[in-house]
This record gives sequence, structure tokens and C-alpha cells, in this order.
Amino acid sequence: MQIAANILVGLVAIIHFYILVLEMFLWDKPRGMKAFGFTEEYAKETKALGANQGLYNGFLGAGLLYSLVVDGQPSFQFAVFFLVCVIVAGIYGALTASKRIIFVQTLPATVALIAVLVTH
Repeated sequence: MQIAANILVGLVAIIHFYILVLEMFLWDKPRGMKAFGFTEEYAKETKALGANQGLYNGFLGAGLLYSLVVDGQPSFQFAVFFLVCVIVAGIYGALTASKRIIFVQTLPATVALIAVLVTH
């Protein structure tokens, strides 16, 4: 079961590294504009904001990745902390930006958190 929890945490980290790429590097490119539903004009005007958001998503991914490589109790604590951060960010994003965030961000993090808590 611990392996499954680690895989789920890893998947949430990968999701956040992908979001980092979308927001920091593809924000005003066709893939980024399609992912977020932006017009070219809006994407160009808000590119710096997207890069800032991407950086924060990268920090979430890095924290989750760190939870997989550190040994002992800190591994559990880091995983719980960063998964809760992802869940809170996902809920806020779903309320303020797009309901789709619940499925892309919040649901995977919630499943991973449950797995981490059950295996601890």
C-alpha cells in the first residue's frame, strides 16, 4: 500500500510540474491558450502572472517530490503538508477560476492524501 501512496504522490507532483510548464513556458502559446481558454491578447497581457503561478505550482511539485526522497517521519509530514496545500489551492481555484480544477488538481491530491494517511 505504501508503494501505491508513493505513486499517487508522484503523480500529483508530475501534474504540478506539467502545470508549471503550461504556465511558465506555454501560457501564450497555442497549447497553453487552449488549456486555459485564453485569447492571444489576454495571454500576452497576463504572461507574467502566468509565470508567477507556474513558479508556485513548481514549488508544490518540488515539495511533493522531496517527500518521496526524504526518509522517516519528515516524508509523511512533507507529503501531508504539500498535499493539503494542493487541495486548498485547488478548491480556491475551482471557486475563483474554473470548476475543472477540482478534477485536475483537487481530486488527485485528495486521493493521494487519503492513501498517505491510510498507510501511515
